[in-house]
Amino acid sequence: MRDFHLPGRSTVFATNGMCATSHPLAAKVAVQILESGGNAVDASIAAAVLLGICEPQMTGIGGDCFVLVDVPGEPDIIALNGSGRAPQAASARALRGKGLTAITPNSVDAVTVPGAIDAFCKLSADWGRKSLADVLAPAIRYAEAGVPVGPRTSFDWKEAEGAPQGVAQNHYLVQGKAPEPGVLFRCPQQAEVLRRIALDGRDAFYEGEIAEDMVASLQAMGGQHTLDDFAATACDYTMPISGTYSDMDLVEHPPNGHGATALLMNNILAQFDLASLDPAGADRAHLEAEAAKLAYDARNRFLADADHTTRLDHMLSMDTAQALAALIDPKRAMPDPHAISEQVHKETVYVTVVDKDLMSVSLIYSIFHSFGSGIASDKFGILFQNRGAGFTLEEGHPNALGGRKRPMHTIIPAMIRQNGEVTMPFGVMGGAYQPNGHARFITNLADYGMHPQAAIDAPRSFSDAGDMKVERGYSDAVRQDLADRGHQVSIPDTPIGGAQAIFIDRAAGVLHGASDPRKDGCALGY
Repeated sequence: MRDFHLPGRSTVFATNGMCATSHPLAAKVAVQILESGGNAVDASIAAAVLLGICEPQMTGIGGDCFVLVDVPGEPDIIALNGSGRAPQAASARALRGKGLTAITPNSVDAVTVPGAIDAFCKLSADWGRKSLADVLAPAIRYAEAGVPVGPRTSFDWKEAEGAPQGVAQNHYLVQGKAPEPGVLFRCPQQAEVLRRIALDGRDAFYEGEIAEDMVASLQAMGGQHTLDDFAATACDYTMPISGTYSDMDLVEHPPNGHGATALLMNNILAQFDLASLDPAGADRAHLEAEAAKLAYDARNRFLADADHTTRLDHMLSMDTAQALAALIDPKRAMPDPHAISEQVHKETVYVTVVDKDLMSVSLIYSIFHSFGSGIASDKFGILFQNRGAGFTLEEGHPNALGGRKRPMHTIIPAMIRQNGEVTMPFGVMGGAYQPNGHARFITNLADYGMHPQAAIDAPRSFSDAGDMKVERGYSDAVRQDLADRGHQVSIPDTPIGGAQAIFIDRAAGVLHGASDPRKDGCALGY
């Protein structure tokens, strides 16, 4: 139990259904969908699309999503990959020929085709209970009427005020500036896009006037995107991957997601007696940092589009984890094994919903960097993601940019399964931090016996490309100890990531909701 003398959050309990996400309005809408007869799929889509209005610097219909769904009666967890692809004409060789060594995040070359809308429509048709029109109605209403900007959202908006380019400034700045907390943000053009999707489904987005607006806007900036690229967009059902830590199975998406990184990191940490260490001490933070360096190095070398990933079994092998763990010196930091190949970012939203039938959804949705590429379509103001910045231009690399390839992707929803049953859908936002965040969350639960809310509240650290970010929740003594071990320690300007989780107590019939105080959101149930 938390110390009620100190600021913090209590766990939210409910019996009929629950949503945990990063904005309270989205959580409320999800619960309303459940109360009106919708299921967890309906509620999660409604909340996710609304988050594109509540937190437009984080996500939107120009982005991608990944989804895990546990459907009662189905033999396994369902994984849906809603990530888009590079245009057919994209070529790493061509960009190298222009003298580039990496894809510039705010360039049209970084824009991959949005995949989320196709995935939402597929998910709704296959597993939802309500019509797509009913599910999108709240987001349409709030896009027109406006949403008061939350405190954390305003803070992030100001941090990225210079990101929107050209017409995007008209759509995503208020009188040329990031809005203050409480200011209404409206996007009526998106309301029109959502109305058409509600009426005609995914074709309204990927073909016709909306697609023409997106393609023309990209081509005007030198993009190689075509109407055929948009029309060909299709999400894929895939088989989840998993690994065991203590008595918990951690279920993740396969590549092109980087969930395998979290599984490898857990396997490395399993070689050490974390339970004997102070959960907020330097020894634990150091071991986690070293494990992250090694796991992320493997990620950067092996993970890519599923059709180009050949070393997944090697990453998931316990032999690999044991060999890597043997490289860790408990008292001395190693140099980063390899430069982080993806661009650093922290812009993502996460939604988890459990309904009265215990259908569970774990959904993550993002435009990558803050405001994505910063490029928006002229007429409808659709803000494009810059997922292409996750490709490398290195010749022969499995994650090299290529036509109709998916980039290595950093957003990863997760579920915990125990004794064959899902006990907790959860997610940790924070870009590159996400696999580290999954490992931190799991070890907080398994090694330190924390309740999900306490596991989320606990301080975080992250060794990222030579910079060990250590939140203010750690003591100065811990920071000094880490520095003495050779880490380059800093206190990050913003907290590390955000998280949500719902624990399913099947025996008692009670849902336990946990939501990160680092964000504006909450857990709500009924």
